[in-house]
Amino acid sequence: MTQLPMLEPHVPVSLSSDDFLTFFDSKISNIRHKLNQVIPTISPEQAEAVEMEASIETSVTSVTLDCFTIVDQTERTSIITSSKSSTCLLDPIPTRLFKETFPLINDPILTMINASLETGYVPQSFKYAVVKPLLKKPSLDPSILANYRPISNLPFISKILERVVVKQLNCHLQDNSHFEDFQSGFRPHHSTETALVRVSNDLLLASEKGLLSILVLLDLSAAFDTIDHGILLHRLEQDIGIRGSALQWFKSYLSDRYQFVNVNGHSSQCTRVNYGVPQGSVLGPILFTLYMLPLGNIIRKHSINFHCYADDTQLYLSMKPDQNDQIEKLNACISDIKTWMTINYLLLNPEKTEVIILGPKNLRDALSAQIVSLDGISIAPNSTVRNLGVLLDQDLSFKAHISQACRTAFFHLRNIAKIRNILSKSDAEKLIHAFVTSRLDYCNSLLAACPKSSLRSLQLVQNAAARLLAGTSRRDHITPVLVSLHWLPVDSRIKFKILLLTYKALHGMAPSYIKDLIVPYQPIRTLRSQNAGLLVVPRISKSTVGGRAFSHQAPVLWNKLPAHGREADSVSTFKARLKTFLFGQAYCQTS
Repeated sequence: MTQLPMLEPHVPVSLSSDDFLTFFDSKISNIRHKLNQVIPTISPEQAEAVEMEASIETSVTSVTLDCFTIVDQTERTSIITSSKSSTCLLDPIPTRLFKETFPLINDPILTMINASLETGYVPQSFKYAVVKPLLKKPSLDPSILANYRPISNLPFISKILERVVVKQLNCHLQDNSHFEDFQSGFRPHHSTETALVRVSNDLLLASEKGLLSILVLLDLSAAFDTIDHGILLHRLEQDIGIRGSALQWFKSYLSDRYQFVNVNGHSSQCTRVNYGVPQGSVLGPILFTLYMLPLGNIIRKHSINFHCYADDTQLYLSMKPDQNDQIEKLNACISDIKTWMTINYLLLNPEKTEVIILGPKNLRDALSAQIVSLDGISIAPNSTVRNLGVLLDQDLSFKAHISQACRTAFFHLRNIAKIRNILSKSDAEKLIHAFVTSRLDYCNSLLAACPKSSLRSLQLVQNAAARLLAGTSRRDHITPVLVSLHWLPVDSRIKFKILLLTYKALHGMAPSYIKDLIVPYQPIRTLRSQNAGLLVVPRISKSTVGGRAFSHQAPVLWNKLPAHGREADSVSTFKARLKTFLFGQAYCQTS
């Protein structure tokens, strides 16, 4: 398939670039104004107590990052070739052309990058951003300004410089254990799926024990854009140990930044950026997670479970129905979070913050009647909430999620069917994988051991996609079609995802919070199975609830793998052997 240039989302001509710029600027100004009015109402004692809770313990012997290391041609070339070829309006030439010609100009580029690293100065031309408004959700009305978020496009060379800095910053953070264990945003081997696997695992095990769980999904207003630069620099210096020219580089990076909006070929006036980190930049996401670093300490001191993905924070607490003190503990935690966020210029949005009670139906109904709100946040009247793109229901059955995924997938299948006759089989398969299979596979490890009746809907989608691609009739048996396409059925795809995550956890390629859920089997006596790489299967009392948790499903499925699969020496080898094994299991009757 010939790669077409990416089409920008349509913005109505009634909305001008200046309209967007005015809206984005005024939104941040209004949030800052609102927070500046609230901050004086917080007593010094309360603010000090929250700051003490949030304080990050640093050892006097901890290593500091005083300066960046200059890079050589090999590293610079690797970063450039691995970077996306997207072009910014500020780039003098298309990025593809730059990549083809950079061997001819590599010395000046390398000199410029190293000079920036050594002097702690970011060239002013690198600090201009073209803002492209992006609809928050495809279903939202494109004529309403509030439905857009600002995405910054930066010059390609500036992003190369940022990648160099991010690489060295990540090494410093990793070597000195500065990362928050339960922050999954913008980190290698972490994803929305790993975050949800851990959260759902904890909630399922709590339900297994007959406990109720309260899940709170906190929502922040324009979090990336309200970050206070002074607070961020203080955090980098005092908590992360960045000093000297490295700290000076970050000061230069954050100062004197400018942006303008470009829509429908027209650009707005240029305006100075006084707050926030640019969304769409390489460095912005990691700076945001470091800004949020103290939040985990506050939540831990209240003994509340939590997980973060960038600016999405979820709190969850499991309890017996009569443990009202647990609710008070959650209230106190949310109150301290609101105070900390306020004095750090982050605005908690109670209208979009959601609460849901999970667990046995008879118990949760009784608890719902007792709780009207949590520190001013109303209990969601609906029985589902959207968490990192997945619909969670009170039973954690994922029926609502499956239903929506099927509706969306069939919608795209119908559109692809309209143009199928002008597409090659290869092009059609790419479209199906991009718009249909990706939705079937998104966070599908959460669907482990779901009833066959629930998975049947997803299988019908895959069957329809296979028939559309192969051009077969609905009357034809589907198994030969799936076999000819080398597609694993839905149930096997779920097992594939779980086993791949298990393999990665055992080999240091998954978050520590996933690795903690699986335990290698260590026999008391010397047995033949000692070197078989088996896992301990935890005991459960109700296979329909706790048996669906990753900590149970992973060892059950892993121990059924043949030894040569478990002993694979690389991810690619493991994936190939795993697909062969699951393919044989799924279609052995037809072979």
